[in-house]
Amino acid sequence: MTESTPGRMGFFTDTSVCIGCKACEVACKTWNDVPADGLDLLGMSYDNTGSLDANTWRHVAFIEQTVEDNTRWLMSSDVCKHCTEAGCLDVCPTGALFRTEFDTVVVQADICNGCGYCVPACPFGVIDRREDDGRAWKCTLCYDRIGDGLMPACATACPTESIQYGPLDELRERADKRIDELHARGQTDARLYGHSPDDGVGGAGAFFLLLDEPEVYGLPENPVVTTRDLPAMWKRAGIAALAVAAGVAASFLGRR
Repeated sequence: MTESTPGRMGFFTDTSVCIGCKACEVACKTWNDVPADGLDLLGMSYDNTGSLDANTWRHVAFIEQTVEDNTRWLMSSDVCKHCTEAGCLDVCPTGALFRTEFDTVVVQADICNGCGYCVPACPFGVIDRREDDGRAWKCTLCYDRIGDGLMPACATACPTESIQYGPLDELRERADKRIDELHARGQTDARLYGHSPDDGVGGAGAFFLLLDEPEVYGLPENPVVTTRDLPAMWKRAGIAALAVAAGVAASFLGRR
């Protein structure tokens, strides 16, 4: 890693210390000038955003559970995963989506043509289009801030350091130590999500410590990059095209 190649940067979100204050949501909206969501409460929790979308780049989930007659809250600040193998990046026809020098995935809104191919390509349902202009939007990991040596707005605002930012290798080491600490305390349900480079998206640039199954937090259990079969499909299509071309050529030569 050199000054010109800073190495991969990312997020480690430790949900065990999230207090649901939503400071990250507010900071994200303020810095990135993201439109407000309004005050439409969902009627099932204190969550007023529901999920990530074009106007919510950080979403704090509130999950109420009853365990042995005791109530507990699971809170988690979700965000774009900045996948190693990013399906949204693979399908973008204009180059609006690109991978930065920090190995994060960013949308250039001025190049996006609103085709929407990236939306179904994301296995996490992160990226979305705005109704007013049709363009795709999502977390940039505050590309404009980290390029100047600043922390992302959400990590800066988090009062409990639930959202941690830094070199991804260091964050993974920190997460391993945190898991060991929680397991030693008897919290055996604690687990890491998006931590492994061997998962279906090649590892996430934004990964999480969870206190229950991923589905409880609205996350897919085994996410897989939606474009993983594209090389094999193009290979089969190429072989088929060559076979058709050979058949046409043989037919033409036969008539002659």
